[in-house]
Amino acid sequence: MNSKINGFTILDGGMGRLLERLGAPFRLPEWSALPLIEAPHFVTEAHSLYVESGADIITTNSYGIVPHMIGEERFAAQGAGLAARAGSLARTVADQARRPVRVAGSLPPLFESYRPSRFQPSRAPAILSALVEGLRPHVDFWLIETQSSTAEAFAAIEAVRPTGLPYWVSYTLRDEDGRRGPPQLRSGEAVGQAVTQTLEQGAASILFNCSQPEAMTQAVEAASAAIHASGGRDIGLGVYANAFLPEPPSDTPYAGISQIRSDLAPDNYLKWARHWVDRGATIVGGCCGIGPEHIEAIHRFRQHPEAAY
Repeated sequence: MNSKINGFTILDGGMGRLLERLGAPFRLPEWSALPLIEAPHFVTEAHSLYVESGADIITTNSYGIVPHMIGEERFAAQGAGLAARAGSLARTVADQARRPVRVAGSLPPLFESYRPSRFQPSRAPAILSALVEGLRPHVDFWLIETQSSTAEAFAAIEAVRPTGLPYWVSYTLRDEDGRRGPPQLRSGEAVGQAVTQTLEQGAASILFNCSQPEAMTQAVEAASAAIHASGGRDIGLGVYANAFLPEPPSDTPYAGISQIRSDLAPDNYLKWARHWVDRGATIVGGCCGIGPEHIEAIHRFRQHPEAAY
């Protein structure tokens, strides 16, 4: 992978919890989209903190720019404009950095995170079109993230393919507390098969995100085997886990904010990151609940891998 630096590339961490911590306006269901709408300077501050912490890539704050989070009417009237704002904020921070920093254009689940059954293929193209239109001038590549099924991911691929920019696909995994067995997407699809099919669609990198760290290792191993079998020597393989406590799917997803684990302080998260790199990951970052201090720990390790942390 051309973007590797000293062995692996560092993504940023989660946006929503960091914005809340910074004092940005924050409520459900808008989540991380509310600061983008009402107080975008907090978004700039969050991006800057990740750059200062050592991230090579910052991700546009566009995860919440979907109708089920900001409302159908607002999305119809402002969706593309908000996406453009998210892209512009990230681009400005990246361009002002003292070292090369790239911008990933986040394309999120369009209907609800973790719920592959909610995917509506007939509505997806129009929503994706607005997001791609707004983000396109500002991003270096696409990050199609937190995808629960290949159907969800492939719809996004169709939307970004005409832009000519590379696209990364990141799947979220079944991670029930104590779950055993072969790694699966939340749809139940086997990880190895999903990775093979996604590579056939032209993805430049395969990642896993917004699942517990414990669910990631088997997925990395299965993905690595699929990448090797495909002959994809330049395909990136990444992980950015969340820090949520295990919780079952809910029909009231915005009833409350998920609880954060107490055992994933930066030093413990770094142990997982080192584990993934040892298993072949070339991209490492964090998702919900993983902040700049975690990214800084990963950055220090990359600079001095011989040191004990």
